[in-house]
Amino acid sequence: MTLSIDALKKLQQKKYRVEYGYFIAEGEHLVLELIAACETNSRLKASEIFVTQSYQSFTTELPKTVLTQRQMEQICATKSPQGIFALVPMDAISQTFGAASKTRAMYFYEIQDPGNLGTILRTLAWFGKSACLLSPGSVDIFNPKVVRASMGAIFRVPVQIDVPVSSLSDRFKRIAYMDMQGESPASASFRSLDCIVFGNEARGVPTEQLNELNAQAFSIAGNGAIESLNLASVLSMCEYELNRAQ
Repeated sequence: MTLSIDALKKLQQKKYRVEYGYFIAEGEHLVLELIAACETNSRLKASEIFVTQSYQSFTTELPKTVLTQRQMEQICATKSPQGIFALVPMDAISQTFGAASKTRAMYFYEIQDPGNLGTILRTLAWFGKSACLLSPGSVDIFNPKVVRASMGAIFRVPVQIDVPVSSLSDRFKRIAYMDMQGESPASASFRSLDCIVFGNEARGVPTEQLNELNAQAFSIAGNGAIESLNLASVLSMCEYELNRAQ
């Protein structure tokens, strides 16, 4: 067992995830998604599976440890854990993507809601052609709520964290951002973008910084009845438009 029981209990807190370098993926579905993702990401094979007696017959090539029900409840974030979770090394989550892969970057500025980020990862995994870049000050991608909401997509999407806005111009030629006023995503110029910036749920994007990068504004048209769209919904519409056009 890589970590002690006491260490496993602490992994609900970010500072200990950073210290130990591991996060927990709780529940049978996430464990199965992890095992499937091992076929394309060999680094995930450094993960370990923990089960109670009810899952003792669970078959996997990954190391497996049996815990008591009490230990499972102390370690897991949910009130009534299923009886199975995976201990996953954080550095096994994809951190790089190359220009040769033609992967587009979806950049999220100070995103705060873990449910939003989990849903975003699911959308990116569904379309399979974009990476997730997170600015400093964003919710921790290894937060248990993010991991659960991702439904296993966290194992499939290229991810980079703590990426400053100022660094984008060094990496991407064509940068845009989603705003209330801008061109339609249905335009041909939207399909040629290398990086699209999405703003904080409450404050939006850092417009001044993006203007310095000569970023272009795009907007999803509505009837004006409400102030804004949910961030994950905006991302889904953009991904659909990009893939529909290809």
